[in-house]
Amino acid sequence: MQYIELQVTSNFSFLRGASHPHELVEQAAVLGYTAIALTDRNSLAGVVRAHVAAQKNGIRFITGCRLDLMDGPSLLVYPTNLAAYSRLCRLLSSGNLRAEKGECHLYKKDVYEHAEGMKIIAIPPSKLNAHFTFEPEFKQALREYRNIFGDQLYLAATRYYQGDDNKYLYALSLLEVPMVITNDVHYHCSERRELQDILTCVREKCTIYNAGYRLHPNAERYLKPIPEMERLFRLYQQALERTTEIADACTFSLDELKYEYPEEITSEGRTPQEELTYQVWKGAHRHFGKELPTKVAQAIEYELKFIEGMNYASYFLTVYDIVRFAREQGILCQGRGSAANSTACFCLGITSVDPTQIDLLFERFISSARNEPPDIDVDFEHERREEVIQYIYHKYGRDRAAIVATVTQQHQKGALRDVAKAMGLSVDAINRLSGSIWQYTDEWFEEKGYQNKVWTRGISTCIKYWTSLRSLWDFRGS
Repeated sequence: MQYIELQVTSNFSFLRGASHPHELVEQAAVLGYTAIALTDRNSLAGVVRAHVAAQKNGIRFITGCRLDLMDGPSLLVYPTNLAAYSRLCRLLSSGNLRAEKGECHLYKKDVYEHAEGMKIIAIPPSKLNAHFTFEPEFKQALREYRNIFGDQLYLAATRYYQGDDNKYLYALSLLEVPMVITNDVHYHCSERRELQDILTCVREKCTIYNAGYRLHPNAERYLKPIPEMERLFRLYQQALERTTEIADACTFSLDELKYEYPEEITSEGRTPQEELTYQVWKGAHRHFGKELPTKVAQAIEYELKFIEGMNYASYFLTVYDIVRFAREQGILCQGRGSAANSTACFCLGITSVDPTQIDLLFERFISSARNEPPDIDVDFEHERREEVIQYIYHKYGRDRAAIVATVTQQHQKGALRDVAKAMGLSVDAINRLSGSIWQYTDEWFEEKGYQNKVWTRGISTCIKYWTSLRSLWDFRGS
């Protein structure tokens, strides 16, 4: 029998998951899994890293997401095709737009409108009531889900190790919705449980000593070997088999995604390549006059032919349109980096490196070995950058333009202070620890020099988790 884990939380569920997506995928490959899903809370932020790791490790990645709803039980959703993935992205965008930064407000109605083409798993409460059954509110919500989603709907069955698992699983089997086994994974190996506890303390703003029931009660939320999952759920073979049923239905892959550029970048009925050719030659004559230097003309012909072969004309026109607007408005801007090696970029006004003055190496800017458009970096003056942003929103529409979050890593002092607070250290001890950090390396954290120093209880544990936590929060600035 084959089992596939369908409920996996990574560190992209901020302050909840204690493992990177690639760690989870690599561990799945080691354990013999043929596929694995990622279901972070109201986010698809980690799917690219998981997808890349899955390709490297020879297993299939299933794109998924956990939707925490404002008016109903949470749902795990898996798009089965490209159209369903698009609907899931629109759903998450709607939830993020109506909430403050860092939150996503979704309702049952939103999911109903975007559910076509998705496999859905409802997540039941983790505890039964005093009568060893589920509360009427959940049963009513589940009936509503069943009426809307039909055979798309399944019910997650997980062991929580609270002493009543057999009764819990039996109660689930009576709810008339097909059960599917999950392990609600939060870290790739059991040793990460302690780090996950620290994350919970930071999220809940408490210490490890008074966190109580806010912590997971055990270390069972790790990725288990397939034989172990089969042993734990041997009485529910069909529920185990449904994991592969769902995985087989989810044929969507991130490899299907491709760039889609706006149509507003062309004029007078020209195709993107014709428009780019027209603008480049027009800019060349503006710079060099009617008679172009042979070197420039040959470079333009070579670059335009290469761009046409790679189908990158729309990308160049999109950047050109933004730079054109900035220059027309007198907004200082300048292309930089490897784009300066392109004669076409110079003729379009994106860069300012004159190709007649130096020998440009176009291959440093763009290569056929890379199956993606080149990176054209453009700086705009800080005081008027907002004008450029508003122009993009106005021309292309706020539903088609967005600001992409940057990925940063939390600095040593911040990570150390957060861990120290969670460990219950005093303010003096925290200040002394953070004050000893002065460089951006991990060398300070070697144990030598601290083996004979006992500043306060918990300091050794604080040091133990510091490096892991700092690495884990490499997206905190997003």
